[in-house]
Amino acid sequence: MRIQNPELLLPAGNTESFYAALEGGADAVYLGLTSFNARGRAANFTESHLLAALQEARKRRVKIYVTLNTVIKNKEIEPLLDVLAFLEQAGVDAIIIQDWGLYYLARLRFRKLVIHASTQMGNHNSPGVAFSEQKGMARVILARELTKTELKKIAAKANTELELFVHGALCYSFSGMCFFSSYLGGRGANRGLCAQPCRRMYKDDQQDKFLFNLKDNQQLPNLEELKALGIRSLKVEGRMKSADYVYRVAQAYRTAIDHPEKREEAEELLKLDFGREKMAYFLGKDVKEGITDSSNTGIPVGFVSRVKNRELTFESGIDLKEGDRIRIRNVRNESTFNARLQALQRANNRYSFVLDSKETVQAGDELFWVGRKAKALPAKFRKLPNYRAVRLPLSEKKRFREQLTIKQKASTSQVFLRIDDPKWFDWLRTDELDGIVLSFSRRQLEAFDFSASFVQANQAKIHIELPKFIAEEQVEDWKSLLHEIEKRGIDRFFISHLSQKLLLDNSSQVISNENVYVYNDAAAKLIHESRIHNFCYPVENDFENLRSMKNKQGFVVLHSYPELFFSRMPVQVSGAENRFKDDGGKSFVKSQKDGMTIVTPTIPVSLFQYRKQLEKEGFSNFIIDLNHEKPTKNALKKVMTKFRLAEQFQPSTVFNFKKGLV
Repeated sequence: MRIQNPELLLPAGNTESFYAALEGGADAVYLGLTSFNARGRAANFTESHLLAALQEARKRRVKIYVTLNTVIKNKEIEPLLDVLAFLEQAGVDAIIIQDWGLYYLARLRFRKLVIHASTQMGNHNSPGVAFSEQKGMARVILARELTKTELKKIAAKANTELELFVHGALCYSFSGMCFFSSYLGGRGANRGLCAQPCRRMYKDDQQDKFLFNLKDNQQLPNLEELKALGIRSLKVEGRMKSADYVYRVAQAYRTAIDHPEKREEAEELLKLDFGREKMAYFLGKDVKEGITDSSNTGIPVGFVSRVKNRELTFESGIDLKEGDRIRIRNVRNESTFNARLQALQRANNRYSFVLDSKETVQAGDELFWVGRKAKALPAKFRKLPNYRAVRLPLSEKKRFREQLTIKQKASTSQVFLRIDDPKWFDWLRTDELDGIVLSFSRRQLEAFDFSASFVQANQAKIHIELPKFIAEEQVEDWKSLLHEIEKRGIDRFFISHLSQKLLLDNSSQVISNENVYVYNDAAAKLIHESRIHNFCYPVENDFENLRSMKNKQGFVVLHSYPELFFSRMPVQVSGAENRFKDDGGKSFVKSQKDGMTIVTPTIPVSLFQYRKQLEKEGFSNFIIDLNHEKPTKNALKKVMTKFRLAEQFQPSTVFNFKKGLV
């Protein structure tokens, strides 16, 4: 039986890249509007430009998916409703989403919209796919960290379309689980404004190193296997990339999909995608070699040997041509800028060209070849359709808001303590706690004595927390372990992914933790209607967004060491106690749990001094998180004292609480 070819899905960050995708052979294009998408720094598309793109795409029977893959602040619900109304009217082929609140709004009112679950939703196993299917998702974009074995098992069980990234840049952290950029300056990756901290150098054992800087993803060698698994869509990363990149990569994968015998030809085309070194990531066997020593994209050309009257001279064995794009890196401060080779002259391996910008260049600066015009492409649409702004009536928006309020009595004030080490039991005063959350590894849970007198005496307070990642091969083991725990009378759980509800008995009480993002009232309502007892607000949230919410019964995390990176990738840190620093002197520590690499700051985020202010705003449920804290009696005493007195914990930071999440 002939295997059906998968869809080739290409990125478009601007009009020229859109045409590059079409000319290169895309079956579908994904792009973002000027708001609510995870590539906020791309040019993106206005409503008029999207309508023009739809007209062009339909002529060629190419689909268009619109990315709405950011988390939504509560004040953004009204403008989001207008965007959804416009997209439904425009007839886009699908929207790609991350936020459960956005999902709830779309299903409440805009039912014609087809929904794809973004990779930022963290679907990495068959329960994740099954839960998305139950919610009516037409497609699940899988996490990039899957092995071949896992992918085969997930694909065999899936009843909905699966999409997979096959080419382009890789984040160090799981998509949707990175707070590093947000922690450093409020520019949230989940808000489309990532400052790319994984591409930076860090001081490790007194040396500057790239610790998290991954090579690029390339799955050309695995293409036939992916086709055989029935993966519906093969996706190329790159809405920030040039049109030349889009065109060449599209050509390469189009060739390899349609003509497997021409794979070598496709590989030659990909040599000029001007990205980083390539690897097959977890679908290959090269993960341990995944860190690269350069954060620059492009092919190294050489170094500037002379600068005179804006004429730059350099030597290189690479065959460069007039009009090629290069990136110039200042070796003293690491800044870069792009330029074109103009008035290019060559004598053997010695080149010279005239720099047309006012940037300062000095001898010794490094050059990278980053582009060559592959095809002349339109940079503008010939004619933009007349567009009249779609706006829902204020009365309808008001009704929407009213529907998002959870109508239930507020609970009495509750304080939960989260721990990741049984040693804390020696000093706990359970009379001052309403809940104890055991954030243990699977091995710890398997070895834990649930018949111990402490556990039996506090059975109604004990909650078991599930991890953020459960590998497909471990799903049944986790399910069996959780059912065994339920049989022992422990029936309260914190889940890190909504699909984990499928692993538990329907009678168990479930709370979604801060990894199930509730940034808005719509997400809170969705969780409530999913028969989940309560939820937590995200750790990178800010006070203004919290106070704007009507649904204030969730848990606010008042104290924690937030997990800034959560990754399946191994990384080597040489410093004492796995500590390292950024260029601003902030210290971080690397740890491992259940095979995951976790990076946390060395000082906690603590909001104890704002407790009374939060209570005044209507928040009464709080979590004190001692994960990643060394268990000692004094540490526990200090934390609980500062909580009771509503005093500032020192040293600590407040993350985005006051400065705001952009």
